[in-house]
Amino acid sequence: MSELVIYEGGDDGVVTLTLNRPELRNPISDQEMVEALLAALARLDGDSGARVAILTGAGKGFSSGGNVKDMVMGGALNTGDPVNTRRGYKDGIQRLPLGFRKLEVPVIAAVNGAAIGAGCDLACMCDLRIAGESARFAESFVKLGLIAGDGGSWLLPRVVGWSKAAEMALTGDMVDAQEALACGLVSKVVPDGELMDTARALALRIAANPAHAVRMTRRLLWESRESPLETVLEMAAAMQASAHHTADHAEAVAAFLEKRAPKFSGH
Repeated sequence: MSELVIYEGGDDGVVTLTLNRPELRNPISDQEMVEALLAALARLDGDSGARVAILTGAGKGFSSGGNVKDMVMGGALNTGDPVNTRRGYKDGIQRLPLGFRKLEVPVIAAVNGAAIGAGCDLACMCDLRIAGESARFAESFVKLGLIAGDGGSWLLPRVVGWSKAAEMALTGDMVDAQEALACGLVSKVVPDGELMDTARALALRIAANPAHAVRMTRRLLWESRESPLETVLEMAAAMQASAHHTADHAEAVAAFLEKRAPKFSGH
């Protein structure tokens, strides 16, 4: 079997992660794909040269979400035993949002083609989303008589707001790229042929900043999604105390005062 998640890193600090099952439009529910994606996230977080990552799909689709063939009775997603099926979700696809939550490296979803069901939720696990003009999104679980078993009911409202999330989840209807832009599901829509270049340009803008500050900012943003203000302030104070004692902070201040471009070392 070919590599399920292709990991490509460069000297510029930008890592590209490509879901690589184009013949099935890159489903993520199979245990092998879950393990491959989690391994790629762990490698990303441990990569000292990584500043930011771009997640995309090989072929014509970002991700088809769950493999419908595994949903028949006795399949990998529907074992026929509710206890084992529940365990399958907890040990399988539900590990993905937890894996993204633990990350310190920010991830940009470059959404090419369809992001359906768990594929839409995968895009929401990322920190930023850019769509090609042909991108389509659907929180479509209800169409199959299911709910978002991968954490979509937590993720989607935090991206698009309660009302739009409820509309998408309760109808299961498709949202095109322009509607996704209007509701904040993505921050930019570009011609399909410019998608990866646009995502890379955004990634380089992030990678140009001190790595420690980017990683801590990413963690603080995620913590702020669910923690009370007092907790976030305490965490911010601890992080800021660390940031003040870094070489990159000293360089940034010196460069500002000397009216020159900073040269960051990652320390």
